[in-house]
Amino acid sequence: MAVGFAGMKSSGGDFYINGRVTPFVILSCMTAAMGGVIFGYDIGISGGVTSMEPFLSKFFPKVRDRMRAGDSGVSNYCKFDSQLLTSFTSSLYVAGLVASFFASTVTRAFGRKPSILMGGAAFLAGAALGGAALNIYMLIIGRLLLGVGVGFANQSVPLYLSEMPPPRYRGAINNGFQFSIGIGALSANLINYGTEKIPAGYGWRISLAMAAVPAFLLTLGAFFLPETPNSLIQQEGNQHEALKMLQKVRGTEDVQAEFDDLIKANEVAKTVNHPFRNIIRRRYRPQLVMAIAIPFFQQVTGINVIAFYAPLLFRTIGLGESASLMSAVVTGLVGTGSTFMSMVLVDRLGRRTLFMVGGIQMLVSQLAIGAIMAAQLGDYGGLSTGYAYLVLILISVYVAGFGWSWGPLGWLVPSEIFPLEIRSSAQSITVAVSFVFTFAVAQTFLSMLCHFKWGIFLFFGGWVAAMTGFVYLLLPETGNTPIEVMDRVWMEHWFWKSVLVAN
Repeated sequence: MAVGFAGMKSSGGDFYINGRVTPFVILSCMTAAMGGVIFGYDIGISGGVTSMEPFLSKFFPKVRDRMRAGDSGVSNYCKFDSQLLTSFTSSLYVAGLVASFFASTVTRAFGRKPSILMGGAAFLAGAALGGAALNIYMLIIGRLLLGVGVGFANQSVPLYLSEMPPPRYRGAINNGFQFSIGIGALSANLINYGTEKIPAGYGWRISLAMAAVPAFLLTLGAFFLPETPNSLIQQEGNQHEALKMLQKVRGTEDVQAEFDDLIKANEVAKTVNHPFRNIIRRRYRPQLVMAIAIPFFQQVTGINVIAFYAPLLFRTIGLGESASLMSAVVTGLVGTGSTFMSMVLVDRLGRRTLFMVGGIQMLVSQLAIGAIMAAQLGDYGGLSTGYAYLVLILISVYVAGFGWSWGPLGWLVPSEIFPLEIRSSAQSITVAVSFVFTFAVAQTFLSMLCHFKWGIFLFFGGWVAAMTGFVYLLLPETGNTPIEVMDRVWMEHWFWKSVLVAN
């Protein structure tokens, strides 16, 4: 059910004007969104370096030997099956999972800004260690530090991007987080493509170390970030400062009605001493379900098949090393462009529409990829050039569907539906669930590819069908509704209203 407002009503019934998107808000949100760039860069860089022979020779020689084996007894689908190799990729998400719960406490007690700052600093340290790695232990420790950085950034940045802009622009600005992830992944793919050609074989070091650039920009920018009005109100004695900040970010002094809603939300938040215990109460049941279901579904779309292992997947179907890295660049461009389209359309068409269109698009393309690989790619040899590029086109169609639906909306919707009293804790649950299943997919995908073969695309396609049905039945439209009065969308939904009013 879509809920629209000609103006935004306060909880007292008066309309308030939410102002405009000021240059101050744009600059602040662009700085915070660098947290998405570091996440995207790491996603893109790991898949690229794990397809480079010098990197494999130094850290994973058994994988390199299987890759070189060609047709001599090693299945196309099993060349890269290595638990040590997947541990390199997935160790980041274990660290991120643990860090997200510490980040929740920091974000709630001290504000969004300190959490963003800590994320940037940890990621900067991890990038330095990864680029200088001499052995697998240094490599994994560097990944763990990167995970701490991503855990703090993913917990705080989506909240920041939901609290700063006016409600009618919240979707576009919050989707900037996923757009930044796309920019980071695309940058990583381009760097991988360039460094792979360095004849001395140390290109992978440059790829890993370059993660320090966005991390440095985020860390430096965090020193100058303003706190959100919501966060300032949460901190005792800062109501006057919060009012001034709200007037500044809205570009108008006429913000009293919105400010009153923030004050009332904060008064409710003060009564909650144990937010993790409080979130399981019936009144928060819809938000808790979404905090778990949306990040779970986002990870079982199969996007990590592309995000982490695109170059390896393209090598599986017979493309060379350079062609595989360039194909990853192509899919990165498609993903970034489609996410930008989501930024433009999300507040006009609504969240549900983009979820449905993107879900159908991903499902059809995954079924087609599975069918082609089943019919044309055996255990040995490769696809013909024509079929290989057809798979690349279908993967691009899939990435586009994710880019304007589950990619950005998987971060946007959870960050905008939580009331202030449970917002930080609920966001940490969302991030933790995301990390748990990102880890699970990253750790098991290469083994699943070896065993399921072409059926891996049907496996993820089944999940896409299920999640599309979930959105159609259970997710109300959350666009154009002020965060502090978001509870009304659940009371107007055909299913959730019966849950909320039940004895």
